[in-house]
Amino acid sequence: MTNSGFKKTAVAVALLCAGIALGWGLAQWRISGGIGTGVSTAETGAAKADRKVLYWYDPMVPTQKFDKPGKSPFMDMALVPKYAEEDMQQGSGLNVSAQAVQALGLRTAVVEQRDIGADVDALGTVQLNDRDVSIVQARSAGFVERVYARAPGDVVAAGAPLADLLLPEWVAAQREFLEVRALKDDTLTAAARQRLALLGMPAALVAQVERTGEPQGRYVVTFPQGGLVAELMVRQGMTVSAGASLVRVNGLASVWIEAAVPEAQSGPLQLGQDAQVRLAAFPGETLTARVVSILPEANRDTRTVRVRLELSNPGQRLKAGMSGQIVLAGRKQPALLVPSEAVIRTGKRALVYVVDGPGKYHPVQVQLGAEIGDRLVVQGGLIAGQQVVASAQFLIDSEASLRGVIPPQTDTGARETAPQTTAAQGTAPPAAGSFTVRGEVLEVAPNVLTLAHDAVPGLKWPAMTMGFKLEKPQLAMGLLPKQQVRFTFSKQGEDYVITAVERIKP
Repeated sequence: MTNSGFKKTAVAVALLCAGIALGWGLAQWRISGGIGTGVSTAETGAAKADRKVLYWYDPMVPTQKFDKPGKSPFMDMALVPKYAEEDMQQGSGLNVSAQAVQALGLRTAVVEQRDIGADVDALGTVQLNDRDVSIVQARSAGFVERVYARAPGDVVAAGAPLADLLLPEWVAAQREFLEVRALKDDTLTAAARQRLALLGMPAALVAQVERTGEPQGRYVVTFPQGGLVAELMVRQGMTVSAGASLVRVNGLASVWIEAAVPEAQSGPLQLGQDAQVRLAAFPGETLTARVVSILPEANRDTRTVRVRLELSNPGQRLKAGMSGQIVLAGRKQPALLVPSEAVIRTGKRALVYVVDGPGKYHPVQVQLGAEIGDRLVVQGGLIAGQQVVASAQFLIDSEASLRGVIPPQTDTGARETAPQTTAAQGTAPPAAGSFTVRGEVLEVAPNVLTLAHDAVPGLKWPAMTMGFKLEKPQLAMGLLPKQQVRFTFSKQGEDYVITAVERIKP
């Protein structure tokens, strides 16, 4: 053999050895890194001999089984073995190897139980206390001789004079009383005195008549309480009848603060609850108010509930019309909390993956409550102290969907609102058993969309180019070649059908 021929032979042998080593390494990575195998690299040699292969299948057509390995007749890819231990795991949970956990960056979190009470923030407006109102009326028909200097909006003190009234009926009744009193009959005198009281005469006026022996026809009307003159109906020279309103006074010892609380946050509110008030007129000062009324009707336009709070007003500093921030403390109650990212929402239910042991997980359907910061309240399905998957759970969920270990939906499933999307064609959120992946549009046909898409771990698909049928022809409306999209598909019969398409802005 010539020197040149020897060199060519050596190069060929080296390339052959490198190819064998590379193929062996890829096989080892696939065996040790996949979801559901639970086999370490150190155990690979034993696994080859001990693991029993039930059949081979194409991940894109998992219902079609083959007796021996080879190339898939459906796609340009190798058939995948189905091991006996994998089949035994169906319906109980999933195993994830340590290599896969590390590669996926899988993290877990603890289900916590603690007391929660979300504060309610709202804007409030100071108003007059309509429960502290007095109305002064004429107790007998007569004439207004004088009105003291008063006007609506004035602040008056209790006992301040309002008007002088001349009441002829009172004069006649007082004369009769003095005549009866002169008879020295205590019984008749007491009855006559009672009649004066029934006519509305104050006890002080009756005492003055008895002391002086002269009828008092002129009566000074005074304010029964201090406060704001809200309405003034009496004027000098006018004639008044019995029961006519003269003035309306609103007390200022306390004020109301009325706030509009969002309907979704109004449930925990209760009468007597304290609130913190910060008014713009007094920066840096916090006042304490008390809930005195929760109105029974919500505003249909703003979806808010009106709440009235009462606040003392020493020195009459608080003026009607002032505005400020109201903070209502929520009632403390125990609750289970999990990170929001740990929950997979499908629109019809919510799932979390519970850790059973090292590398072992199973899905649990949960009921969700309020969201507090980056955590969700769990109302059912979990107990405190459990470990749940907080990252990479979507890959585990895809594998669980493929293997059929997703629990059946129950009537007590999560009460949640389907998430909003910005899809180019509005569709419902992905359901269980569907897969969402990115891709690039290559060709658009009336009922078929050809895409170059990323790998689908849940189906063990590598990145490839293939055509998908469309659930609705309008899903392809407006799509152009080379456009980046995120699409959702599911297996329907023997076909993989796109059910939603979302454009991705460059």
